[in-house]
Amino acid sequence: MTRLAALLSLTLALPARAAPILIKLGTVAPKGSRYDAMLEEMGQKWSDASGGQVKLRIYPGGIAGSEGDMVRKIGVGQLQAAAITTVGMHDITAEPQALNIPMLIKSPGELEYVLSKLRPRLDAALAKKGFVVMNWANAGSPRLFSTFAIKTPSDLSNAKIWALDGDPAGAEGWKAAGFRPVMLSSTDIVPSLETGLINCVPEPPLFVFVTRLFEKANHMLDLRWGMLTGATVVRKETWEKIAPDVQQKLLVIADSTAKDLSTEIKHLDDDAVAQMKTQGLQIDSPGDIAAWQTAAEKAWPIVRGKVVPADIFDEIQRLVAEYRAQHH
Repeated sequence: MTRLAALLSLTLALPARAAPILIKLGTVAPKGSRYDAMLEEMGQKWSDASGGQVKLRIYPGGIAGSEGDMVRKIGVGQLQAAAITTVGMHDITAEPQALNIPMLIKSPGELEYVLSKLRPRLDAALAKKGFVVMNWANAGSPRLFSTFAIKTPSDLSNAKIWALDGDPAGAEGWKAAGFRPVMLSSTDIVPSLETGLINCVPEPPLFVFVTRLFEKANHMLDLRWGMLTGATVVRKETWEKIAPDVQQKLLVIADSTAKDLSTEIKHLDDDAVAQMKTQGLQIDSPGDIAAWQTAAEKAWPIVRGKVVPADIFDEIQRLVAEYRAQHH
């Protein structure tokens, strides 16, 4: 056998290196934001940990559409993953939305405790729909940003509040509390503020700062309206193409990324508020906190059973009470 033939024979005998698995991930996190940067960092770590066999390509700033659009694109294979909030997860399954009911979970500590107990159930609910959860994270505490001063629930009753399109039961909850929701896609928030279709947006300060929403909605009610929770989910069919040992490495990296975000988010929100104040944001006192709690709780009977399963709503109430009893 000639030397050339021997080399050819050896080359053909070597196993072919599999093409890298490309995971296209959508998010509404603005490009250049801390959220976006952390996803980019996670993607680089995934590539390193997999020896270049898993590549994460991120589509930030809603260029892949709203969170609902991203879920639908994962379903047809146009995307393979998304970093979305529980608001968007209602297009997959109802259970995660229970984490973000206004005035129910009120602090990062409460959210962390509830998640530690409920994560197996939440992961299982998403798995039934064909999604594998990489991580869960605190995505900030929404405040009410508006074009005019809001200090009492009666002030809010005069507002046109953005509510997510496609969640009619959620809109019923707003109405039960005495408020007026306007159902729109998340990508319609900015133009709708500009035209006056809406004049109040419940969003975390960091998101409002990065997207410059405060230039239109230049009042903020200094009240935590709830906790916003996010997760990174991957299409099960794509995830199963990854070797099990590599899967474990990627999950550890994703979980570490979420913990870093959850640790940073309070400071990022506080810093965003401070920055916006220097640029004209008006901070309004909520006055009677008990009145706000009463107003929010008027929506709970609608939310319980219609928006989220009654048993998971009840379990979160129990866990929150348990946490408060342990920490007060």
